[in-house]
Amino acid sequence: MTDSGVKTEVWPLIHTERAALANDLAELTEERWETPSLCAGLTVREVLAHLTAGASLTPPRWMAGVIRCRWDFDKQVAMRLAEQLGDSGSETLERFGRVVTSTTKPPLPKMAMLGEAIVHAEDIRRPLGIHRDYPITVLTALAGYYRGSDMVVTAKGRVDGLRLQATDGPFAAGSGPLVSGTTLALIMAMTGRAAYLAELDGDGIPILRQRVPPRD
Repeated sequence: MTDSGVKTEVWPLIHTERAALANDLAELTEERWETPSLCAGLTVREVLAHLTAGASLTPPRWMAGVIRCRWDFDKQVAMRLAEQLGDSGSETLERFGRVVTSTTKPPLPKMAMLGEAIVHAEDIRRPLGIHRDYPITVLTALAGYYRGSDMVVTAKGRVDGLRLQATDGPFAAGSGPLVSGTTLALIMAMTGRAAYLAELDGDGIPILRQRVPPRD
């Protein structure tokens, strides 16, 4: 399950997570589509549109957008999100459904795309009160990826000098003050989601809390 592996090793996992999310959102009312997500300033509907955009961008199209936005990456994200939002929550979901099995991606590792599928799914699910039991093997691999990478989102730098220990699987990494909890909570904290800090324990929590400030 590494980016250097065979194409089919990671993509089926991404497709599974996208399909599970689409299924979870199938009966969502228009009112609930406007629920604030864990991404500051974005509704759950907007986060889903962002996932659709990521699964629709080839490297050349991504670069064209970067140039168009004058290297303002946040501006490009907002532009591409708007392209996929549609006129209603049901249309946003329909557009996402079209890319569930897509293997199109911007110039990112496949593991980063898996991270997008899981982390942003939690950005959507948690505010809506939806729970998913992710395969622990998938979460363990993803935690290892984020522990060693600052691509797309600062993760490695956020947990530098801390010892991470999963309580529900084999993931363990780093040295220093301990931060322990479920693998999912560790992933979400590594990627800057303060909502998961309460699910973690250890003497490294005060340090991590400083690095993961609450979102407005």
